[in-house]
Amino acid sequence: MLRFILGKFLFMLLSLFILISATFMLMNAIPGSPLQAEKATSEAVQKNLEAYYGLDKPLIVQYGKYLQNLAKGDMGISMKKKFQSVDKMIKQSFGPSLKLGISAIITSVVVGCVLGILAAMYHRKLLDNIAMILAVIGLAVPSIVLAPVMQYFLSMKFRIFEVAGLNGPLDYVLPTIALASGPIAFIARLLRSTMIEVLNADFIKTAKSKGLSGYVIIVKHALRNSLLPVVTYLGYLTAGIITGSVVVEKIFAIPGIGKHFVSSVIDRDYPLIMGITIFYAVILMLCRFLADVAYVLVDPRMRAGGKVAK
Repeated sequence: MLRFILGKFLFMLLSLFILISATFMLMNAIPGSPLQAEKATSEAVQKNLEAYYGLDKPLIVQYGKYLQNLAKGDMGISMKKKFQSVDKMIKQSFGPSLKLGISAIITSVVVGCVLGILAAMYHRKLLDNIAMILAVIGLAVPSIVLAPVMQYFLSMKFRIFEVAGLNGPLDYVLPTIALASGPIAFIARLLRSTMIEVLNADFIKTAKSKGLSGYVIIVKHALRNSLLPVVTYLGYLTAGIITGSVVVEKIFAIPGIGKHFVSSVIDRDYPLIMGITIFYAVILMLCRFLADVAYVLVDPRMRAGGKVAK
């Protein structure tokens, strides 16, 4: 078990190093200088700016310096945001993004599992059909379409929610629904198919013959043996919600990391692009790592004598 976790952790570090290197090289491969402004500047000013950001040095020296600073937690200085540090900008904007992400993840898992369980319990009945219709709609309509539609009807037409901003708990409802609609549908369909198979297994029939209540059979036996695919999906779920939040935050004018990421791409603010990309990558890889560990802990078949079974 320990060897498995250590191997996964080392693989995560290697993946992160490759991503940092590839992103750095791609940023420097883009034609033109990130310091080019709309108005022409003198050659002396350009040289001073390049020296300030270290762009006058060879690429390999810039790469080594960036890795050295990154190991100290220094992601550099923004080229467009009045010389603010990238790590400070990420820290200040991470709060709203974290709250929105946690809200969307919890909503996705809870609502998706409830719909999946109900659909499996009432297989080929009205409730099953309704749940699957909702799941198909959730998968078919992306957040970039659902978000403005909800803004128009629920905010502008019926005045139930605010159009944009985060001024209170209710302001999280629409962006959370926009982010969670797809994952809810996927989890519902995934859990439904798995649970239908489990409910027809021999050990469930044995539990029913012993006179166990339906609640005990569903929660203690069927659900526990059906959750493994959902646990595996949690890493991908986190990835989808974090990357999807960039667009949703922009639509709802949420002062999160997504706002900085969009503006950094438009402004060609390379240090900010690099910093947010690395920050996203660390979160995603940690979530995938924890999902792999959780999968082994949940499934006893993956362990044999304290080791991961092959």
